[in-house]
Amino acid sequence: MTTFIADHVNALSPSGIRRFFDIAATMDDVISLGIGEPDFVTPSPIVQAGIASLQRGDTQYTANAGTIELRRAVASHLQRKYAIDHDPENDVLITVGVSEALYLAFAATLNPGDEVIVPEPCFVSYTAQVALAHGIPVTVPTGPENDFQVKAEAVAAAITPQTKALLIGFPCNPTGAVMTRENLLALACLAEKHDLMVISDEIYDRLVYGFEHICFASLPGMQARTLTLGGFSKDYAMTGWRLGYVVGPAEIVASLRKIHQYTIMSAATVAQAAALHALQHGEEHVEEMRLRYDRRRRLIVDGLNGLGLDCFEPRGAFYAFPSITKSGMGENAFSSRLLEEESVAVVPGSAFGPSGVGFVRCSYAAAHEKIEEALRRMWRFMQRHG
Repeated sequence: MTTFIADHVNALSPSGIRRFFDIAATMDDVISLGIGEPDFVTPSPIVQAGIASLQRGDTQYTANAGTIELRRAVASHLQRKYAIDHDPENDVLITVGVSEALYLAFAATLNPGDEVIVPEPCFVSYTAQVALAHGIPVTVPTGPENDFQVKAEAVAAAITPQTKALLIGFPCNPTGAVMTRENLLALACLAEKHDLMVISDEIYDRLVYGFEHICFASLPGMQARTLTLGGFSKDYAMTGWRLGYVVGPAEIVASLRKIHQYTIMSAATVAQAAALHALQHGEEHVEEMRLRYDRRRRLIVDGLNGLGLDCFEPRGAFYAFPSITKSGMGENAFSSRLLEEESVAVVPGSAFGPSGVGFVRCSYAAAHEKIEEALRRMWRFMQRHG
């Protein structure tokens, strides 16, 4: 019988994250350091703004690109934080999370066979999204020796006549790496020299610790070739609201809107109302959560290093990425046995690409006391295996 599944979909491997979540869901007393989701509830004033919109009867579709009020707020936010100016009417598109923004970016710009350079370890959907758009992902490894920052010389070595774009995601999921201005400027020079589009996933831009986040589009000459992806799920603890945005040159954003028009009537109206309040009045909540993440960050990094699981210091997001080589196990065996023996869930680093072999991802978007208990269980585990 003829298969009805597309070849490029058959070729995709299942997500390496999902398998451990599925197993953990069947177990009692599991502490999950695997899920990349804030454990905070969306701040009450933001929730109330959503409720108020429902009570006003705002239950219809908005403009397909999102309400003009929210698009103006996004443009104002980027101008205030990073001194870049965008036309909210033509340069901003409100999406159903950053996941849709990423899909649109590739679907609208890639021709079959176009290559996209992707530094790794990287978020699990990056290379898959390129492949689903019939592009070719070309991965460039990073490691702890460079604080998991991608170097321009490594990117330059991967460029071919088929290279069309560079996809970067910093602060990084899964490593917590943050790029220095110097390294980003070197990438900007490459993008200009080789006429590359840059897709910059900056969903964790506000969750940075003792470091400066540089918006790639703010670098000299980069606004004209950069799509900036952002959203509300991480900074404002709004994962379930499913709202993101893409901002960039009007000509490119117009191509994304074409696909968005045929796939999404509009992002959820209630979520847009809540996000508008978040951008206009949510600064104190972002800072409060950032400080609490920072405290957890220091706890988990010190704890992992104390266990002999060498961990470089993450500067952003809410992930630690320790090496597990001293356990004598590979990352898949380590994750499986830790879950089975001590009911602690982590994600094997290889889920994020070959550069993640020998590492695991531990999220500190969990309560402080849960991280403490997870470290106690991991101590028992390493006494047996480390």
